[in-house]
Amino acid sequence: MNPSNPARLTLLAELSGHTEPVWCCAWSPNGKALATSSGDKHIRIWTREGSDHSWVCRQVLEGVHNRAIRSVAWSPNGKLLASASFDGTVAIWQNEDGEFECIATLEGHENEVKCVSWSASGALLATCSRDKSVWIWGADPDQDYECISVLHGHTQDVKFVRWHPLEELLISCSYDNSLKVWSEEDDDWYCTETMSEHSSTVWGMDFEPGQGQRMVSCSDDKSLVIWQRSPAADPKVQRHHWKKVGVLAAHHSRTVFSVSWSSEGCIASGAADDAIRVFVEEKETEFTLAVAQPRAHTADVNCVAWNPVEPRLLASAGDDGLVKIWRYESGVLQRVDEITATAVQMEKESKERREERKQAMPVATQGNASSTQDHHHDDHHQPEHRHGPGCNHSH
Repeated sequence: MNPSNPARLTLLAELSGHTEPVWCCAWSPNGKALATSSGDKHIRIWTREGSDHSWVCRQVLEGVHNRAIRSVAWSPNGKLLASASFDGTVAIWQNEDGEFECIATLEGHENEVKCVSWSASGALLATCSRDKSVWIWGADPDQDYECISVLHGHTQDVKFVRWHPLEELLISCSYDNSLKVWSEEDDDWYCTETMSEHSSTVWGMDFEPGQGQRMVSCSDDKSLVIWQRSPAADPKVQRHHWKKVGVLAAHHSRTVFSVSWSSEGCIASGAADDAIRVFVEEKETEFTLAVAQPRAHTADVNCVAWNPVEPRLLASAGDDGLVKIWRYESGVLQRVDEITATAVQMEKESKERREERKQAMPVATQGNASSTQDHHHDDHHQPEHRHGPGCNHSH
């Protein structure tokens, strides 16, 4: 029998305004603002009005990027926002009492920049690109940015980068099916480890909040992998290594694009099956499906992000151009087979609607061809958009 109070996601708000797929949603460090980026070349800053869940768009950041904005990231103090675009550039926006101004543009990647991430100290910025490289930038107090290292190691498009929550340790995820760990020693950055447990493109990852001793990755192979940090076998080697300790498979029917780990221990995933899943840890490294939310969006779920201050508040962004705010309610866990059976039926209905939409969709015209090229399923086939070499920046 189904329990009377199952765990669930409750939809609190649906935020419209973007006119193209929404690629990324990122909470500010204080959890009060949400930044979203889209194929419409705009960034929107959303805040909550009053004590209820009435969300408003406070500002639209535009006029800097000329192609889709793939990623946005807040600096640890919330005073800066970085944006990465398919136009090959990264913009730095300064936040002064809720008003944003672009203060720098970083150039150097040969083509589309896929992700941007700030280090825990805020002194370093990492970017990655279809040019197969990861760049590390240093920032001084005057907000002058300089490229301090270009990291080569991936053999294909690099989709995602994320800094460790406490250390200057960087993870990158790639179309070459691997994750790489990068660290610095004697002013030289190098790859300390390559993890190749996924069988297809690795789209993203997230660290467990706090000490960052575990992380989770997601992939085109439809699985999530849990990794545990452990000391190196050789005591003379100071660094740690990462070991696969769990796999969450057969929960999504299509590519898993995004994953987020909350401070309460919940893992959320968003996928091309239009669904969101939430997993909870029953006992050490054993995660159970708590919520299967089919039709979370009417098209691919590109990003999910737990609020850092209100850990049961989840934001999601989709190809349907919408941003949604959810509240996770733990309730009582249902049996996984009951959750899955319900989700499969709802997903079947969702697939039928997708097919109907596809048949009804008009043939793309020249006017919208560029936005079609910017879609992630084909982004590794896009024509290169080149810039001059070097690590230039402009104010």
